[in-house]
Amino acid sequence: MSNRDVAIIGQGPAGLSAAIYTARAGLDTLVLGCDPKVAGDYDIDNYFGFPQGIKGKELMELGCDHAVKYGAELICEKVLAIHMEPDQTFRIRTDSGEHRARAVILATGVSRVRPGIKNISEYEGKGVSYCVSCDGFFFRGKKVAVVGEGVFAANQALELKEYTPDVKIFTQGREPDMPDIYLERLKEMNVPVLRDKIVRLEGDQFLERAILENDQVMDVDGLFVAMGEASSMDFAYSLGITTQKIFIEADHEQKTNVPGIFAAGDCVGRFMQISVAVGEGAIAARSAINYLKKQKT
Repeated sequence: MSNRDVAIIGQGPAGLSAAIYTARAGLDTLVLGCDPKVAGDYDIDNYFGFPQGIKGKELMELGCDHAVKYGAELICEKVLAIHMEPDQTFRIRTDSGEHRARAVILATGVSRVRPGIKNISEYEGKGVSYCVSCDGFFFRGKKVAVVGEGVFAANQALELKEYTPDVKIFTQGREPDMPDIYLERLKEMNVPVLRDKIVRLEGDQFLERAILENDQVMDVDGLFVAMGEASSMDFAYSLGITTQKIFIEADHEQKTNVPGIFAAGDCVGRFMQISVAVGEGAIAARSAINYLKKQKT
């Protein structure tokens, strides 16, 4: 496990901007994530300093080079979970290992994928959850399902096995996108990966049944949503960060309500432009730097 001063989750404009400032300030900086959506082959023609425009991919490559120049380490790993330790540091679990950091900057954008279940909102908090770390305890010995097709879903299902033996994964009709090591682990733990699609939920006051696309009825007490990759909202749930709808609440210094956790870019839901994300990343970095300085005194 690596130990860092700052871990930045997301290699987009906000994350790279934050990394430039924290690394330049002499902090051991780790940036986790892979190519963001903005790193595509299309023109960006409204970013300061590039009157002729610039490709998204080229801009992100320049940002990566800039952060590395000052000593930041960029690793393409998918973050699965973040937990606060008793000593107020943060343990970050990825698809390849674990890292520990004294401060975290969330710059993950907004990427939650909805599972396509017609009435899912009716059962949120009544059997539907987005956080195993938060709610797994309440489903001890019960029948639970995870909806998702990737490593995030596999990780959530394996974590649920600590609470109940009856866990299934539904990929919602998608091809499973899990490395063999995860598929083998799921098989060992008796967690079936089903390609069936859940279309609606049923239950009087709480979730009791899931109805599949072929009208098959599955008894289920809990359903955990883990589509795509873990997002800022997934981390917010597990860390107790205050949110507003699908966005993280951050003040004018990009501080969240959890000391040591900062957020910048699209995940805070302001004006979703690269220029804004870059500015918020810089502010989040300054706040993280000040936070860590106070810890040392």
